[in-house]
Amino acid sequence: MNIPDIIIAVDGFSSTGKSSFAKMVAKEFSFLYLDSGAMYRGVTLFAMEQGWIAADGSIDEKSLEAALPSLELHFQRDDEKTKLYAGSRCIEEEIRTLEVSSHVSPVSAIAFVRRWVDERLHRFSEGGRVIMDGRDIGTTVFPNAELKIFMVADVDVRAQRRYDEMVAKGEMPTLEDVRKNLLERDYIDSHRETSPLRQAEDAYVMDNTHMSFHEELVWVLGVIQGKFGILEAPALTW
Repeated sequence: MNIPDIIIAVDGFSSTGKSSFAKMVAKEFSFLYLDSGAMYRGVTLFAMEQGWIAADGSIDEKSLEAALPSLELHFQRDDEKTKLYAGSRCIEEEIRTLEVSSHVSPVSAIAFVRRWVDERLHRFSEGGRVIMDGRDIGTTVFPNAELKIFMVADVDVRAQRRYDEMVAKGEMPTLEDVRKNLLERDYIDSHRETSPLRQAEDAYVMDNTHMSFHEELVWVLGVIQGKFGILEAPALTW
């Protein structure tokens, strides 16, 4: 299927499957996948390792702002997967822990952090043919994206998905702790002063509470065909 060189913006709440969906679309339709959430997690990990996030959750913003220009975060494809690196160090696994998750929303709410991440995302996406997921991609980062998708799912389903993902990696959280973390992040993301999470007016809403990956692909394929007047449909591999 001949899809034009567009930017697809995918936004939504935590653990709605934005990254899995975006990666799947990127592979199926030959797009470059960029994970904005990974960038914020990378900054959060950096702040944690420098000791700039206290036990009470307070952040030494002055030190973080001074050091942020020297942080070298970039994406690299390894084993057909796009992973986040800090310099030459792969941090993809480290940024997915519950500890990082518990601090990423406050860090990502800081205005200078958002500006820093936005600048790099724009640099990475020059030329288009990019799919990117996050919480303000279609409203702030790329308000002129040709296709915007907003993903939602039931909170209990989201908590179970995140719990299963963490257990598979060898972590031992409780389901209640994971659910609590999701609700806290939902509130912070939706109420932050800078670029709060919200649905863009021209976004297509996907509720994937009970959808399989194949059903998600069929859904987005229909949206793309309808929006861009594409008649032919490829054979899906998922």
